[in-house]
Amino acid sequence: MTDAILRMRGITKTFPAVKALQDVNLEVRRGEIHAICGENGAGKSTLMKVLSGVHPHGDYSGDIEFEGEPCRFSGIRDSERRGIVIIHQELALSPYLSIAENMYLGNERRGRFGLIDWNRTNADATRLLERVGLRENPVTPAMDLGVGKQQLVEIAKALAKRVRLLILDEPTAALNDADSEHLLDLLRGLRDEGITCVIISHKLNEIRAVADRTTILRDGRTIETLDMRGDVSEDRLISGMVGRDLDHRFPSRVPEIGDEVLRIEDWTVHSPTQHGRLVVDGAALTLRRGEIVGLAGLMGAGRTELAMSVFGRSYGIGISGRIYKNGREIAVRTVSDAIRHGLAYATEDRKTYGLNLIEDIKRNISAAGLRGLATAGWVDDNREYEVAERYRKEMNIKAPSVLTPAGQLSGGNQQKVVLSKWMFTDADVLILDEPTRGIDVGAKYEIYSIINRMADQGRAVLVISSELPELIGICDRVYAMAAGRITGEVSRADATPERLMQRMTQTEESRA
Repeated sequence: MTDAILRMRGITKTFPAVKALQDVNLEVRRGEIHAICGENGAGKSTLMKVLSGVHPHGDYSGDIEFEGEPCRFSGIRDSERRGIVIIHQELALSPYLSIAENMYLGNERRGRFGLIDWNRTNADATRLLERVGLRENPVTPAMDLGVGKQQLVEIAKALAKRVRLLILDEPTAALNDADSEHLLDLLRGLRDEGITCVIISHKLNEIRAVADRTTILRDGRTIETLDMRGDVSEDRLISGMVGRDLDHRFPSRVPEIGDEVLRIEDWTVHSPTQHGRLVVDGAALTLRRGEIVGLAGLMGAGRTELAMSVFGRSYGIGISGRIYKNGREIAVRTVSDAIRHGLAYATEDRKTYGLNLIEDIKRNISAAGLRGLATAGWVDDNREYEVAERYRKEMNIKAPSVLTPAGQLSGGNQQKVVLSKWMFTDADVLILDEPTRGIDVGAKYEIYSIINRMADQGRAVLVISSELPELIGICDRVYAMAAGRITGEVSRADATPERLMQRMTQTEESRA
C-alpha cells in the first residue's frame, strides 16, 4: 500500500459539445514531485481545476480523496483550507499591490481591533521570500518584478497558506534557462521539506530532470504512470503523449530555394525606454524564396526587437537602416506599410498581440486582410466565413466551427489561427517569433509542417526561437545574435548547438 496523499478516481468533466476528461485516475504519493504531461487539450489543466475547486463538486463526476479523506470542494478557498494550492500559468498577482500585499491577499495578518498588522505582514513576507531564494523588499510593487521573480512570489504566497500539495501549471513556460533551473531547484527543496508538488509541463527535459513519477494524459484519458527513476527517455514520453512513435521530431523537407526576396542592411534600433541604449546595432540579413532562416540568441539579444522594428517600426525609436524587397528599397514606416509590402509578423505573445481572444476564429483570420473581403467598404460576411472555413480545414484547426471564440482553443490551435491570418494576407515574407512556445510536441510537428508548406509555396520564412534543436531541425540557415548584433551565420549542414552558442555569447572583446 503506497502512502498516497491524493487519489482521484473516475473523474469525468464535460463542457458543451466537448468531453474534456473521461474516467481519469490519478494517484500522487506524499513528498514526491509528480509530473502530468500530454498534448494541448489532453485535459491536464482541467483535471487540476477539478482538484482545486475551480470546477466545483457537482460539475464533474468521480471521487477525490486527499490525505485519506473524501473531498468535495465548492471553490478554491475550500481546497486551500485543506492545503491544496494551484499556481496557474497566467500569474494572478495584482501589479499595483506590493509583494507582501499580494502574498497575504485574502489571508491577511491582523492585529488589534482587526486591523492589518503591517509590521508582521512584511516580516513574514521577508522570511518566506528568503525561503524561495528571492531577496526583494516586500513593499516592492509586483509590477516591478520580472516574470521569474513573480513566479517565486506565487510560490511564497502558497507557502504562506501552509501548502501541503502545490500544483504548478507550466511554471517555466515564460522563464529563461537560469530562472527555470532556479525554480526546479526550489521544487526539489520543497520536496525535501515534505511538500508534495504536481507540475504540468510541456518541457520534457525538465520533467525528466525533476519528476519522481509522471502521469500521461491523452484525449482526456489516463494513459499510464511512469516511474522516472528508471531510464525514461523523451521519446518514451512522446510515444505515450501522442499515441505513436515519433521517429523524427521534424518533418522531412527538400528545400527549393530561389532568388533573394528580402534584404536588411545596417539596421539600428534604440530603446524607447532607456535613453541612448542600442537594442539592435547595424544588423544585416537576407531571406530567399522557399527558404527557412533561423534567428538564434539569448534573452536580451535583440531578436524580437529586430523583428518588430522591421515590421512597420512596431518597436523602438531612432530607427535607421535599409530594407530591400525583390531588389528595390522599400519604406516600411507603419504596420500597414509592412502588410502592403507583403511582410507578416506572428508575435511571440499570441494571446496579447496575436489574437483577439473574445472574437471568433473567423474574425481573427480575416483581421489583417479585410480589404480583400470588402466591397465598397463593406465586408462580405459570406466570403469571410468561406475563407475562415477553408483555413480551418487546411490548417487542421480543431474547433467545432469558425464561430468558436479563439480564447477557447488550445495553444497549438491558437497558433494555427495566427498563421492562417497572415497566410490570408498573401504575405511572401513571414517572421515567426517563438512559433511553438507553450505548445506540446504533437502540435509542434503540425506547426513545423505548416512552416515547411509556407516555404514550399515560395514564401521566405524567418523563425525566431530559443530552442536550438528546433532551429537546427527546421532551418536552412541560422543567424546568431548577441547584444543587438548579428554575430554569425551557420548553414544547416554545419549547425550544432555548440557552434550556435559560441556565436550567441560572442562579445565585442571576443570579436576583437
